[in-house]
Amino acid sequence: MAVRLHGRWLIWLLLFAVSSAAETTSSLQWRPGKFCTLTERSGRKFLLVRVPAQHRQPLHCATAELDLSPYRGATLNLSIRARATDVSKPLHSYNGIKFMLNFVDGAGAGHWPGVLDAAGSFDWKELNFAATIPDDAGSGRLMLGLQESSGEVEFDLGSLRIDLLFAPVRETGRAVYTARVRKLPRLRGVMSPNRNFTGADWQTLKEWKVNLVRAQLCRNWGRTGTERDIAEYDRWINARLDHYEAMFKLGYEKYGLRFIIDLHSPPGGRLANRDLAMFYEPVYAEHFIRVWQRIAVRFKANPAVCGYDLVNEPVQSAPSDCDYWTLQRRAAEAIRRIDPDTPIIIESNQWASPHAFSYLRPLDMPDIIYQCHLYLPIAFTHQLIGPKSASDQLRPYPGWFDGRFYDRETLRRHLAPVRAFQEKFGARIYVGEFSAAAYAPGADRYLADCIALFEEYNWDWSYHAFREAQVWSLEHAGTAPDRLTPSADNPRLLVLKTGFNRNHAAIQPEIPDPPAPDAPRKN
Repeated sequence: MAVRLHGRWLIWLLLFAVSSAAETTSSLQWRPGKFCTLTERSGRKFLLVRVPAQHRQPLHCATAELDLSPYRGATLNLSIRARATDVSKPLHSYNGIKFMLNFVDGAGAGHWPGVLDAAGSFDWKELNFAATIPDDAGSGRLMLGLQESSGEVEFDLGSLRIDLLFAPVRETGRAVYTARVRKLPRLRGVMSPNRNFTGADWQTLKEWKVNLVRAQLCRNWGRTGTERDIAEYDRWINARLDHYEAMFKLGYEKYGLRFIIDLHSPPGGRLANRDLAMFYEPVYAEHFIRVWQRIAVRFKANPAVCGYDLVNEPVQSAPSDCDYWTLQRRAAEAIRRIDPDTPIIIESNQWASPHAFSYLRPLDMPDIIYQCHLYLPIAFTHQLIGPKSASDQLRPYPGWFDGRFYDRETLRRHLAPVRAFQEKFGARIYVGEFSAAAYAPGADRYLADCIALFEEYNWDWSYHAFREAQVWSLEHAGTAPDRLTPSADNPRLLVLKTGFNRNHAAIQPEIPDPPAPDAPRKN
């Protein structure tokens, strides 16, 4: 089971969620749309969706209302059995076979968790996804069907399950930081390019007054089924660490930079649903720990390294004996047996989502920093990235996305779970990634609003990314992905330079004192 039970209340919640799932789903009233047919065979109900090629663009689905009040504050695993025949590949990964939950939170923000990359032909198998239900969620709408795809898919409605994946955190206590970490200055910087650094890179970062580089150990980003050959994986990562060891020495001694080692591509890679394989396959979980042991041996007591970022954007959407939190805890414990001093950075589930902080538990060890990423609304930050359609148009920030108006206060509400975690546990927070496409209208305003919130909350941060791709480049400007040209003074770059200039003020983070000896953490 993916949840560790802490107290009688949690046992009750778990039993309630699991035992009520069958009753809840069997009572759902499905409303079929066009090209949808409800059938019954041997006492079981099925939904068949068959869409001709000429009608594939719109959404064709059956819907059912779902009361979310019993699940508030929890993260759920929704699963159903389905089979498909010749479902065409959609333009966008979130379309194709549609198994999705739609709901609105109390702030009016829409949520659409669902399966990704579901198309083609396959016999009966389970589809599943995770959904975090806010404390103020009301009713939701389940959706089954096809969008942007033709072909045939059939769902076994009797197999639909809603199970508890992670319960809300009810722990007390405070995060503990040693004097060494408490005196660490605020960190404001960039993600590294996914290549070796050059002399020009160093000089530019010095001119910008950057004091942090999140150094990626990254390859095959966005691909699935990679990093499966452990011996070959080790050859690659050892070569990258060789480069980083020399790079860190130069960057720290000559340019005053600190570095976070970011394991962007962990052993085992990602599965077809984008979950990390190591959460389900012990061979990769154990190797993940061994990788961090080797890194700790190599970089302990290295003054250039200010953090071990255990895994970039973990995703776990199904129950597991070694979940996203447990495996990071095991790696942290293994590191501490080798390196007692270097801060360890834990990331939240669901791509380091701010919302996943609602069930993130603090580790019971000193000098742990907690990381989120901010790409909200992704319809703004990632517009025109990936497959294009004729309806794609640039949309400005502030503006309307996903049915609501986005501005700084909307971003503040999205970050509320992270802020609540910080205040409850006295945790140091690091925003490892935030960005917006170089051509997105109002990208400078968006970045300024993000940085203003990070500074208000005394969070460390790093921009994604430095000289990695033109779409994120602070040194390019234009009106479309294929119309970007070099730019030395565009508004986005000026916003970031203003943020980096704060590094010279040496502002200390506001981290509360550790708890007294007579106030132990209650796990």
